[in-house]
Amino acid sequence: MPQTDIVSVALIPRAHLFGNPTKTYGQISPDGRFVAWMAPVAGVLNVWVGPTEAPEGARPVTDDKKRGIRFYRWTYDGKHLLYIQDVDGDENFHIYAVDPDERATRDLTPFDGVQARISGFSRKIRDRVLISLNRRDRRFHDLYTVEIATGRLAMVEENPGLAGFYTDDHFVARLADKFNPDGTREVLHKSPDGSWGPWISFSPEDARTSGPQHLDADGKAVFCSDSRGRDTACLTRIDLATGKTNVMAAHERADIGGTVDDIETHEPVAYTVTVERTEYFALDPRVQADLDFLSRQGIGDWDLNSRTEDDRFWLVAGSSDVRAGVGFLYDRHMRTIRELYRSRPELADAPLVRMHPKTIRSRDGLDLVCYLSLPQGADRTEPGVPDQPQPMVLVVHGGPWGRDMFGYHSWHQWLANRGYAVLSVNFRGSTGFGKAFVNAGDHEWGRKMDDDLLDAVAWAIASGIADPKRVAIMGGSYGGYATLVGVTRNPEVYACGIDVVGPSNLETLLRTIPPYWEAIRSELYRAIGDPDTPEGLRLAHERSPLFHAERIKRPLLIAQGANDPRVKQAESDQMVAAMTARGVPVTYVLFPDEGHGFARPGNNIAFVAIAESFLARHLGGRAEPVTPEEMRGANLRVMEGIDGIDWPAPAGAGG
Repeated sequence: MPQTDIVSVALIPRAHLFGNPTKTYGQISPDGRFVAWMAPVAGVLNVWVGPTEAPEGARPVTDDKKRGIRFYRWTYDGKHLLYIQDVDGDENFHIYAVDPDERATRDLTPFDGVQARISGFSRKIRDRVLISLNRRDRRFHDLYTVEIATGRLAMVEENPGLAGFYTDDHFVARLADKFNPDGTREVLHKSPDGSWGPWISFSPEDARTSGPQHLDADGKAVFCSDSRGRDTACLTRIDLATGKTNVMAAHERADIGGTVDDIETHEPVAYTVTVERTEYFALDPRVQADLDFLSRQGIGDWDLNSRTEDDRFWLVAGSSDVRAGVGFLYDRHMRTIRELYRSRPELADAPLVRMHPKTIRSRDGLDLVCYLSLPQGADRTEPGVPDQPQPMVLVVHGGPWGRDMFGYHSWHQWLANRGYAVLSVNFRGSTGFGKAFVNAGDHEWGRKMDDDLLDAVAWAIASGIADPKRVAIMGGSYGGYATLVGVTRNPEVYACGIDVVGPSNLETLLRTIPPYWEAIRSELYRAIGDPDTPEGLRLAHERSPLFHAERIKRPLLIAQGANDPRVKQAESDQMVAAMTARGVPVTYVLFPDEGHGFARPGNNIAFVAIAESFLARHLGGRAEPVTPEEMRGANLRVMEGIDGIDWPAPAGAGG
């Protein structure tokens, strides 16, 4: 549609898309008496608990006042919930226990500079949970149990340099993971004398698509993803005593995804496969009726968030491309479903747009599963095909070992509402499409991985979707790196770029990884190159946008969290310094209380406000006026190029 037609479509407020959800991530207690979810208290996400039969009586049971809670879970003792929290995005998570009745919270891991992880719950050991701590050695997480009521720690397994452990319901570590310098992935088995020895080895080509998922309850079998002898990873069951392997599920076009497991034995009873859309398949006929029932309810694509201990009640979250998450309580005995909450009810009447799956062929013959969203009314003649070319934003996912999915996507809805076609591409190196596809990204950062993005842009232009003079690229983490590559390697393709916490120098990225990534260092070297070798160092420099800053011809916006432990602030600082030294304009926004991405809603909304004014200036789309409330709710500094955005600087802004 003509760009002027978008004016007739209501602007969706940024706060509705990027502010706190009204309620999200519901969980039902093991005994089924209570439901919990995360909801704001004074603008900060906290955990609320209410009776299952009267959830409107829920009240907050935590009192976080700054960053907000992002994950929690009920314990089997029936008295506590656990949640994790770090400080300003430093990823040194602590584990907290909260008593919902008394609203009393205790730090179970009160150790400075230590990262704690929740590693396991057991119906057999209800007073404790399994956790991992890198307290002894910052590089490796040891396994402990912690007594929930007292915080008393007990060592289960000291980590001799392994990537992780696999335990049964007795909290016994049966298997462990190790990534070797030659690229192989070894699954180790614990001997009677307590030592770890080799059990199964996956070759380098299978290492990323194969490995244990979990053990059964008694530790007699392990369920694995396994791509040996095939391209896509199947689901296998391996007997620990005999090594006998049975293939449980396989798919020709995609790896087997998640599983639904028997609540007592942990045997998989269903699994998912995602090519363009996620599908559920039953392994046990007892759950086929559940899958059939849920598929008929019009709840969209759904996830199983939690279950009662007797497995009667499931709390599922359903969503679609035009509906944000909705929590439902499903009664398996009565075959009834009840809505508990809507994550973003303010979007109920918003002009949300459809997402269209598209599969694009790369120049060397790979199928790239992509997702396209268009401004409302742009495709009046044929759904998914605009009547005339649109300004377009290419949104690149992070990882790169992740993937884009179909469904509600806040960036897609935001950008389409502002007048842009939006395209997300599962480029080579993305996960879920088999080992050949993910391994095709090795040593191709900034080359064939970027070629895939270029091929998608060329397809969009040739198909009449994108206006070739108004294409932008943006993304976070690896997507931020891809943005920097895009504006340096292809300076004429993009009208502008937005990099969020993206690395600029692959050598410094690899030399400053968090210490607790040590166990996967060899995997990073395999993907990017070993900077301690001449060839690896040459490759890292060749593929680093930092050393090609002078090639940038179009406007660039960089956003960075000051406490990011993965992509350090120095990655953005040095890119900005290289550009300013060469007289290349750049706008640089720093968030002092954020890490790898923006968790505080005020900061996230402020970033979006800056980004959409930047895009409006350079692509010609719309921008919602910035309110004083948005400015007051953010903590940021414009370090460079404040003139590059049509946005008033908050008090104290630099640059």
